[in-house]
Amino acid sequence: QKFGLPVASKDESQDLCFLGDGDYRRFLREYSEKASASGPILDTAGNELGQHQGLAFYTIGQRKGLGIASNQPMFVLRKDVGRNALVVGTRDQLGRHLLLVRDVNWISGEAPTQPIPAQIKIRYKARRVAGMVEVLADGRTQVTFHDPVFGVTAGQTAVFYDNDKVLGGGIIADTDNNSTDKIGSILKIEPILKR
Repeated sequence: QKFGLPVASKDESQDLCFLGDGDYRRFLREYSEKASASGPILDTAGNELGQHQGLAFYTIGQRKGLGIASNQPMFVLRKDVGRNALVVGTRDQLGRHLLLVRDVNWISGEAPTQPIPAQIKIRYKARRVAGMVEVLADGRTQVTFHDPVFGVTAGQTAVFYDNDKVLGGGIIADTDNNSTDKIGSILKIEPILKR
């Protein structure tokens, strides 16, 4: 209010406050052709099930609004930015056992030298889940969950806890795509805005 900003009197929000009307879809269509470009919706076998309206309009774990017909519920598993493809699958395929975290800040100032048990939180309102946290030789941190975790998304924050004590946290870089092998290449985010 002191600076005369029109959003000063609005309630706190997790939305993009600078948009005014809050219509991020309109904003992306107007300012980013790449983010709103349609492309194929694929199942995990590579079969095309339909067309998406732009990768930016879907979230990992989303089930509703996909516009595809299936004999079982389908969920967004990942976004293949290189092919502009939305990959969908069953709830079982959505579960992740492993993720990599980059840019980790350890509250103690020292990264652990051995794998440690921890509770991991992968979203703001998510519950903590049990797992093991291990710093890899390349500096990234690997999290292995005891049970599959759903809705893990690259770019979100992962925070590690020891009960009420925060151990550290960083940015989720990649997931295992439901395999037990080492994680493949890290998703590289490129700027998508035209201006």
